Formats: sequence, C-alpha cells, structure tokens
Amino acid sequence: MKYIDHGSGGSPDVMVVKDAPMPEVGAGEVLIKVAYAGVNRPDVMQRSGRYPPPANASPHMGLEVAGEIAAVGQGVDEWKKGDRVCALTNGGGYAEFATAPAGQVLPVPAGLGMLEAAALPENYFTVWANVIEGGRLKKGETALIHGGTSGIGITAIQMAKAWGARALCTVGSPEKVAAARQLGADAAINYRSQDFVAEVSKLTEGRGVNLILDMVGGSYIERNLRCLALEGRLVQIAFQQPSRAEVDWMPLMIKRLTFTGSTLRPRSGAEKARLAGELRSHIWPLLEQKKMAPVIYREFPLADAAAAHRLMETSEHIGKIMLKVA
Repeated sequence: MKYIDHGSGGSPDVMVVKDAPMPEVGAGEVLIKVAYAGVNRPDVMQRSGRYPPPANASPHMGLEVAGEIAAVGQGVDEWKKGDRVCALTNGGGYAEFATAPAGQVLPVPAGLGMLEAAALPENYFTVWANVIEGGRLKKGETALIHGGTSGIGITAIQMAKAWGARALCTVGSPEKVAAARQLGADAAINYRSQDFVAEVSKLTEGRGVNLILDMVGGSYIERNLRCLALEGRLVQIAFQQPSRAEVDWMPLMIKRLTFTGSTLRPRSGAEKARLAGELRSHIWPLLEQKKMAPVIYREFPLADAAAAHRLMETSEHIGKIMLKVA
C-alpha cells in the first residue's frame, strides 16, 4: 500500500509517498480501506517532531479515516467486511489501508458521504470529552470557544447549540467573524482588533461565561480566568502559545473556578470505546437529522499531504482540511 512518510520530522516538505506492507490486523481490530483521512493539528505537531506517538501506536500520521472495512480481527463481532465506517485511529491514517480498534469505529451516519464521515472522529471525540463531559456544559449556559472556525471550534459551537447553550467564539479576521455567525455562533470576537475579555463582559452583561474551551494557552490563561463566571470551567485541550505562563490565580479562588484539560490520543482503548458509544447515542442522530454537520474547507490528494499541512499552518482555513485517498 501507499502511505505518507515523514521521516525523522521537519517542515511539510519532508512528507513523501512511500510503499509499505499492509498493516496486520490484530485481535479486536479492523482493517479499513481508506477513502478519506482528516488532517489535524496533532498531525502537524507529530510531523514537526513535537508530538511523538505513544509507544504502542503506529509511527505514521493520521488520526481519523473513513472507508470500507476490508478485514476484521479475532474477536470482532460488531463489524464485517464491506461495512461503511469512520474511525478514530491510533495513527497511520495517511495511507491506503489503516487499522483501528473495533471500539473506536462508528458507522457512516445516514445521509453523509465518506468525505464528511472522515471529518468526524477526531473533532467529535475531542469536543464531547471536553465540552460535554469534562466541561459539564448545560442548557442555558454560555460557552466561549477559542478558534471558532477551526474544525474543533465549529464542532464545539454546533454541539453547544445542540445542548441548548449560548456559544461565543474568538476568530482572527472579519471574514471569520461572518463565517462563525453563519455557522451558528451567537457572537464572534475578532481577537486581532478586539479585547476578548472586554467583549465577553459586554456580551454577558458582566456575568462572564460558564465554560471556556481553549487551545491557545500562554497569555490567554489569565485572560480566560477573568472571563469566567462564578463556578465557571476552563478546559485546556492544546497549547499554541507556551504551556508555561505567569498567572494571577486569585480569580480561581474568588470565583470558585475549575481549570482542567485533557488529550485524546493517550486515553485507553476502553475509554475511547466508551466515548464512541456516547457519540453514537447522542450525536449520530443529530448528524442524521442535519442538526449538526462537519464543514469541509478543502481536500487534497494523498500525494499532496505537504500542501495540506502548509495550509493548516497558515490558519486561513474555515473547517476541516481533508486528504482524498481512494
């Protein structure tokens, strides 16, 4: 099969198409003939050498795919050859074939194609785990979502609205302000020209927000604490700025705040399978009813994976960047 190799890491130009043997299907796994693969920030970090995969994972990039099951491993009863699925992989998705634990596989939602289905796993697992579970978002609350036009951001806006919450977000241009509003955000703040702390205060009449989903860190941490309402929750899922910062933590005590965070990839297979079950029960029906939908910005052939990474590094995209494999 063909796959994308990134060697020892570096710029997008290190990415090349190479040939490799088909991956072996272990017990409890499925082999997927990949139609599309999603491109995500962790892939960019892995390629650049800042996010090494876990020891038991594929050394190659690619955390989400959609396609048809080509084979099933020992002990797998819920899937069969020919099933149309999408999956959260443990790596190796930038390839013609990829394996995934059976518990991390989900059916392609009715009414969606392979392209849209491949855009689901990484974002939807992450947002469910951090906004609904870790962030405990409830109906009637207000959430602030940084990076509102990223794949994660759009998913978080849609999920917050589906939960009956108000969704505010930050973005980096007037065009993205308009896009975020069109995609369902109640308000979008241009962080390049507006002080998001002041704007949040205005938009909430000084109360602050109940939940913040942040992937920036650094200087945003203290500003996020200032944006939170009494007993608000700050959920950290990445650090685009340094993870070390000097912070005045007094608001944490005064407002009885919760600061938490998580990463998805190191979670156990059992935990990811549990998340898949939650998505299938609560989110897949909303996708099939067209109450939520992934937003695709652009797709590239697998051989142009370097161009896809270069685009992601510009942060110009609105929605998902995808690789067409078959």
